[in-house]
Amino acid sequence: MIIERTLSKELLEAAAEYPVVTVLGPRQSGKTTLVRSAFPSKTYRSLESPDIRQRALGDPRGFLDELAGGAILDEVQRTPQLLSYIQEIVDMNSDAGQFILTGSHEPMLHQAVSQSLAGRTAILNLMQFSLEELAFYNKKRNAFELCCTGFFPRLHHRNLSPARFFSSYIQTYVERDVRSLMNLKNITNFQSFLLLLAGRTGQLLNLANISNDTGVSSTTIRSWIDVLKASFMVIELPSYHANIRKRVVRSPKIYFTDTGLLCYLLGIGSSAQLKRDPLRGSIYENLLIMEVLKTRLNKGLRPDLYFYRDSNGNEVDLLIPHGGSIQPIEIKSSSTFTPGFIKGISSLQKQLGDSCRDGIVFYNGEKEFSFRGTRITNPVMNPAVLNEI
Repeated sequence: MIIERTLSKELLEAAAEYPVVTVLGPRQSGKTTLVRSAFPSKTYRSLESPDIRQRALGDPRGFLDELAGGAILDEVQRTPQLLSYIQEIVDMNSDAGQFILTGSHEPMLHQAVSQSLAGRTAILNLMQFSLEELAFYNKKRNAFELCCTGFFPRLHHRNLSPARFFSSYIQTYVERDVRSLMNLKNITNFQSFLLLLAGRTGQLLNLANISNDTGVSSTTIRSWIDVLKASFMVIELPSYHANIRKRVVRSPKIYFTDTGLLCYLLGIGSSAQLKRDPLRGSIYENLLIMEVLKTRLNKGLRPDLYFYRDSNGNEVDLLIPHGGSIQPIEIKSSSTFTPGFIKGISSLQKQLGDSCRDGIVFYNGEKEFSFRGTRITNPVMNPAVLNEI
């Protein structure tokens, strides 16, 4: 069963306005399935195929001449040179929806797009399944099982073993994507770094600390994190400091784009094991921050998300700007609510005054209610709430 992805609506609307639409995202997030199902009548070419890639690079004009009316070009980061020739075509004929491009390496495509297709393409991001999409496969929702399994479409569509899937995914990622993005001399050091970074999910990024633990320079660590971001394996959540009078932490936090991959790297193979793990709260937090991010990306919105922490230890896990106001969200893996959950939200509300909205607490309990103006809810059980924030 192939489900309709939430991004389909935004994709079709973008293709009705722009001559080119570029869909970015992690490997195996479903980009090919999405674009082929959205545009079934369009000619499809995968630039991962060596013979097709050779033809495209050897004779780009002849290759594109064969695609009268446009086409779907999959994994176009493999042939960024094509974009200049696509620019010529759409400049002569600016009809909407001619070319649909997909790619897995953001910097390669962004650089090429900025040079060749600026103003001619809409750029969308497709991540792994969202909670809403996953309901088509499994309506029974256990947050910790979801954390361990992850959200890659093939895992659920083919009912694969997460351990085998992620073992292959990591091997392919390191051997292909990482090597293509940088001159990696020591794979072992990079793999050790990846495991160390997994253990720091939800924590402030401290390059010097990671450098000491890996024996690799801080400059190299920074470049490796940039590679992970570029290939959609991690995101950085920046700190919020606008309009804050108190001294605030400026370092970002690191989160993995898929908790199944994160749990695999940490050696967590079951929900029972995760419930006992010291990183349980951070992994649950990772899960819901990514769900908020997916919701925004699926609507074509900018992923403007932040966290807040001041020098006194007051913290809010997630902040979402709304025009001139801020939506504060606290995330707790407990199934029992306690008043202490809203401490950070209350502190931030005092700092920001009327520009801070009523808070929300995401927790793992079954009841939904309000406490002192703060909404207490479980997005895993009720993912519709994610569309309301």
